[in-house]
Amino acid sequence: MVTLIVCFLLDLNYEMPRTCSIVCQVEIATLDQREMFCLSEIEHTLRLPPHLLNLPLAEAIKGELEGLFLDKVIAKLGLCISLYDIRSIDGGFIFPGDGASTYTVRFRLLMFRPFLGEVISARLKESSSTGLRLSLGFFDDIYIPRALLPSPSHDEPDPEDKNQVRWIWEFNEQNYPIDGMDEIRFRVHSIQYPSLPLEQDDGSKPFAPMLITVRKPFNLDFSITDFMLGSLDADGLGPIAWWV
Repeated sequence: MVTLIVCFLLDLNYEMPRTCSIVCQVEIATLDQREMFCLSEIEHTLRLPPHLLNLPLAEAIKGELEGLFLDKVIAKLGLCISLYDIRSIDGGFIFPGDGASTYTVRFRLLMFRPFLGEVISARLKESSSTGLRLSLGFFDDIYIPRALLPSPSHDEPDPEDKNQVRWIWEFNEQNYPIDGMDEIRFRVHSIQYPSLPLEQDDGSKPFAPMLITVRKPFNLDFSITDFMLGSLDADGLGPIAWWV
């Protein structure tokens, strides 16, 4: 059993839940490093508001935990998909001057955290002169920069969306477009958990608490200064229709 200390808990809507501890103890009991989805066991001190005390205890605690953790990113553990089960509920103390009861709850969360080297299929979300942004439907922060698209490639205006471009892979004197019609295979290189910025400039892209970057198959002579690093430049990667 491995014990971790999670130093920050971030909401995908970029707001911290008021009743959520910033530091909580996490125990991972059987964590398979080769699974995209895994169970993480967490112990959390939960304040249950007085207006929920008329509900069955397990139901009230389940609703509060879902509000605190669902669609949240926990550093080093991943994105919470669902509350799997509640293992134990202890306490129920009411502190002086506070009408709420406080419980120590041990529960398991179903987490999304791809393993390194995993090949995943995603959908095209955005295409610009800087590269591609992919989406799994429930997670959108997967980036492929232009330097690591299949080589040689070029972009041209998208006839269906004037605000985007369409990337074309040139191979054997034929053009293969990345047009969003098919799923796109990519290989996971690493997962980044950036620190929450103290402030953001107007017009900057929304903060992403979890970024998936993609494995590059060989060394390339270029530099990228942010976390948007990825590659489709390998056999079998890219739109599925290219390889069937």
